[in-house]
Amino acid sequence: MADLLLRNARPWGADTTTDLYIRDGVVAPPDEAPEGVATEDLGGKLLLPGFVDAHAHVDKTMWGGPWLPHTSGPGLMGKIMGGVERRAEAGIPSADYITALLTNMIVSGTTHVRSHVDIDPYQGLAAVAAVREAVERLDGRITMETVAFPQTGLLISPGTAELMDQGLAEGVDLVGGIDPAGLENDPVRHLDTVFGLAEKHGVGVDIHLHDRGDMGIWQYKLILERTRALGLGGKVTISHGYCLGEAAPAVQDQIIAQLAETGVGLATVAPSISLPLVKLREAGVPVGAGNDGVRDLWSPYGTGDMLERALFLAQRAGFVRDEEIEIALEAATYGGARLTGRSHGFAPGDTGDFVAVDTRNAAEAVCVRPVRSLVIKGGRIVAREGELV
Repeated sequence: MADLLLRNARPWGADTTTDLYIRDGVVAPPDEAPEGVATEDLGGKLLLPGFVDAHAHVDKTMWGGPWLPHTSGPGLMGKIMGGVERRAEAGIPSADYITALLTNMIVSGTTHVRSHVDIDPYQGLAAVAAVREAVERLDGRITMETVAFPQTGLLISPGTAELMDQGLAEGVDLVGGIDPAGLENDPVRHLDTVFGLAEKHGVGVDIHLHDRGDMGIWQYKLILERTRALGLGGKVTISHGYCLGEAAPAVQDQIIAQLAETGVGLATVAPSISLPLVKLREAGVPVGAGNDGVRDLWSPYGTGDMLERALFLAQRAGFVRDEEIEIALEAATYGGARLTGRSHGFAPGDTGDFVAVDTRNAAEAVCVRPVRSLVIKGGRIVAREGELV
């Protein structure tokens, strides 16, 4: 945490420049800035809230490592087993690769990440340890919350639930799940286990839901019912949730109303099937964006740049108007902050995480994706002109 006075900043949504004071890591009234406080003149540059990657898999990355051609078999299980079988060859999980990726995320403006971390009988809690080491190396330049993620299945991979229980007891932040019906073929027992661990450890839930069609919508309803029954509103996220984007308008409206009522949020990685972002925004449903896996055994793609992810989100939703493009940027900033329980913005008390860019407005920032002029974490300058400070 640090104190910093930003002069001549142009906050997103404002027409004129202003001064912004960050004290003890949070925004404070600018007239309270003391003499001699560290000062940075932004010269009218646009100031955005720090980007939040609300859905990452940093433990899988090979960023900075060798290029390994993709060889996994087709389908979800093909990718799962391909990742498991080639971990040793790829040298993952690697604290070095994770540090390299997180560094690129920092200089690109990301200040907070929610990362799903594989926990399974093949590697135990090794990925949790590697992620923690990488975050520690970066000395507060980025914050991370981790999800105990049963990538190989929770029920079909015996011993996984016990390892997740151990990881949560040792400080993993949330409990994850994956396709309770499509992968596990036992949605009731899967959700019993996931929500049981959440209740035991007092943590939130983030469930991958790739299943499509009616089966996917049915699982939305099951997750909503569990959330309502356990009073976990505001602490549950459905990641991916493709089927909502494909559903008939009446079904979308029904599910969106229930998401809004229960406080369940969504995390998207800008797939080819776009979620109904405008409807979700109008209903007040939190929607965050994330990079998913970056250059790993699942996919050779990705850079970790949340402005790039906002661009993909806008393009795949068919957005062209400035106000539409800003909906995608909201998912990369305010939406991710809501999902992760952070207070992002420019008002006193908001987190002092910001990104300055030399563009005329927010829509242009998404479309042009300029070098980030300044990245600020808790009032501390952590990157300047694309380089780590």
